[in-house]
Amino acid sequence: MEPTILVRLDSPRTTFQPGETLSGEFRLEGATREQLRAVELSVLWYTDGKGDQDLHVRHFERWAPETGDVIIPGRAFRFSTVLPKSPLSYDGLILRIRWCLRLRVFLKEGGEVHEEIPFRLGRTAPARVKLA
Repeated sequence: MEPTILVRLDSPRTTFQPGETLSGEFRLEGATREQLRAVELSVLWYTDGKGDQDLHVRHFERWAPETGDVIIPGRAFRFSTVLPKSPLSYDGLILRIRWCLRLRVFLKEGGEVHEEIPFRLGRTAPARVKLA
């Protein structure tokens, strides 16, 4: 059975300001400890649009039995990070900057399960098309 990732942010908002804290918890359901190789949590931004994609991880945590971590399915794991000043979310005509919380569960038999929670950093106006 493939595990399910349940994520709950402490704030119901989808837009955060630089310097605010993004925090919450996650749980893994439907798996046994023996199935799990590692769990990774990242807060990151990436570009979307024309050209090569850029990606930068601003916060990273990893839980793995080989480093002494105990991963117990059903147990809540807390996370918290202060969001940076930049880059702000941006919805341009050619390029977009997206932020997300990404959880990845690596399985011992191979493969992974992941979940992404998108959010906006800052309140930027969308790009406008000038009509002729």
